[in-house]
Amino acid sequence: MSGVDHLHELLGLPAVDFQHATKEAPVQAADAAAWRISVDPYDDECEMTWEEAFQAFVTAVDPAGVRALIIGQWGESYEETSSYPIDLVIAAADRLTSLEAVFVGDIIPEQNEISWIEQSDVTALLTAFPGLLELGVRGGTDLVFSATKHERLRSLTIETGGLPVGVIRGVLDSELPALERLDLWLGVSAYGGDADVADLAPLLSGSRFPRLHHLGLRNSEVQNEIAAAVAGAPVVAQLRTLDLSHGTLGDEGAAALLDGQPLTHLERLDLHHHFMTEPMERRITQALEPHGVQVDVSEREEPWGGRGAEGRYTAISE
Repeated sequence: MSGVDHLHELLGLPAVDFQHATKEAPVQAADAAAWRISVDPYDDECEMTWEEAFQAFVTAVDPAGVRALIIGQWGESYEETSSYPIDLVIAAADRLTSLEAVFVGDIIPEQNEISWIEQSDVTALLTAFPGLLELGVRGGTDLVFSATKHERLRSLTIETGGLPVGVIRGVLDSELPALERLDLWLGVSAYGGDADVADLAPLLSGSRFPRLHHLGLRNSEVQNEIAAAVAGAPVVAQLRTLDLSHGTLGDEGAAALLDGQPLTHLERLDLHHHFMTEPMERRITQALEPHGVQVDVSEREEPWGGRGAEGRYTAISE
């Protein structure tokens, strides 16, 4: 499965693994890194639980200075839900007074497939941390995003192999007046992605998040239909970057984009991992690049088994 890797940064800070197995003090200052806390349940030499690793972290690093926290593998994450580490982080909210970014589930396929990661209601973090600027989640199984209100959140990323429609509705029913970046990995129906394009209507209308300037509707098995809807969507006028990558986009969807509203105001259009033909790649780049739009049409894929449109696949599913 391509496209899933450990985070390299969060909140513009470099991701650093907290070395809970050593007694040496961390080299980085508390506010100079996005701290990743992770345990390996299969490592016989380190039997520490995630709770023990987290407690070691807040002891070794000044928790009041921590700005970004990455929750990595918390155990057998295909069995135990993310409420386990989330509850521990929330319990320390009175000490994590500078926390501005959290990512839940920085887990790669070698540890656990994305659709096996057991998630929970991640909006508990927004309630506990009113100063949060960025929230990211990986994994859609049992994921809940309750409709909520948060004044400061400016970036929300949800990476899944199948995004439940209830999560989409929860996001779109939320009051997030500061939201500038929204990335949704929609995935496939076989792994819980049960939304259709109509469910995105409140988002595409442009009325939900007035400050939004980056929109990612990625990794979808209905990427052509999404492209066609985006082509006439009012929200596009306020965007600087549009990401329709990782999905099943073909010439049909690309043509819809070109035949729709002008996209020449964009700074970047990301279509990588696609099923467009080479002539359509040229057509879309020639239409937009002279206007200063960066267009990514890399990673042209071939359908499985020569089955045409039926053989197209997303970059990430299981």
